[in-house]
Amino acid sequence: MTTVVAPQPFASRSRAGALTIAPAVALAAITSLGAGAIHAAAIGVHSEHRQAVITFTILAIAQLGWGVFALQRRGRLYMLAGAAVNLTAFVGWVVAKTAGISFIDGLEAAEPAQFADTTAAVFAAIAVLAALAALVWRNPQPWFGSFAFTSVAVVVAVVTAFGMVSAGSHTHAHGATGHTHGTGGSGGSGGASHTHAVVPPKEYDPNKPIDLGGVPGVTPAQQARAENLIAITLIRLPHFSDYRVAEADGFASIGDGFTGDEHFINTRYFDDGRILDPDHPESLVYDTRSGKRVLESAMFMMAPDDSWADIPDVGGPLTQWHIHNNLCFTTTGRVAGLTNGSGGCDAPLVKGPETPMIHVWIKKNVCGPFAALEGVGAGQVPPGQTKLCDHAHGGT
Repeated sequence: MTTVVAPQPFASRSRAGALTIAPAVALAAITSLGAGAIHAAAIGVHSEHRQAVITFTILAIAQLGWGVFALQRRGRLYMLAGAAVNLTAFVGWVVAKTAGISFIDGLEAAEPAQFADTTAAVFAAIAVLAALAALVWRNPQPWFGSFAFTSVAVVVAVVTAFGMVSAGSHTHAHGATGHTHGTGGSGGSGGASHTHAVVPPKEYDPNKPIDLGGVPGVTPAQQARAENLIAITLIRLPHFSDYRVAEADGFASIGDGFTGDEHFINTRYFDDGRILDPDHPESLVYDTRSGKRVLESAMFMMAPDDSWADIPDVGGPLTQWHIHNNLCFTTTGRVAGLTNGSGGCDAPLVKGPETPMIHVWIKKNVCGPFAALEGVGAGQVPPGQTKLCDHAHGGT
């Protein structure tokens, strides 16, 4: 008697024992595994946003899990489930890149597509199409044996590896900073820090918990000092929210309110032996764009004779100091122009001291809690450093 065996759907084993699998199933499974691996690598980069971490964890588990089980010769319902999982990932990527996902903290703002997320999205799209194709083209093919399977797996693995590495250096326009405990007004320790690699900019929101962790090259002590400086500034600086209170304390405007950011300085604090003290800030910055003066930042300054070599190590790569070497002042301390071609000021204007200074923001700032101003009020960072959030050169 002759027994006829019907072909196994999706996968089977050849007489030699080598696994053969429907090409569409293999492609769907392998690309789903690649997308899941990239999403897993992205979890740590978004560690400051719990909802984003949960989202990427769920995606990674779903795509990796389905990819593994899809290789075990499952049926039509399993193919539909895989298509649904990866379609969700792809649609989520499209929404995140075009409008942002408002209900997921950390993904609420649209961002430019980068290599890692684009690769994961492409893999997810391929997985969707392949899983749907497997519903029709579901039989193993003689030509798709071990060599073809291995070739597809190797190609996807190589691309995935690049995607995972890229995910580890992913930059995004939002991060977390806000309240924590802090003590003292200094927040720094002696010794200059000449850091040439500046951290990618993160949006700063003082209404969220401060967490400056996860930045390569930053020690726990540096992170703590930076977070404490933010915290104590958030608590103390609002004492000067009314500019008239600042004026009564000896502050005076330098007359740059037309730029949108008006600086008030207090010369009594320039060389008083205190630095990074929000009770005695050398300068205050008010946002004038609304027609009113709204306190937005302290600008802490070193002593007039200090240089880059005297800068204290506050937060390593987290913090960036700057100077102003192109401003000309009147004798009453008001900005009245820029330096001439030789780097000096035309009389009767005088050049201001090139004192290192640093902002600590108490309002939201897309470039982070220590970012310098841009545009007309921009300063100059130490030689060899890249300016935080320099829009003209690709910053976000």
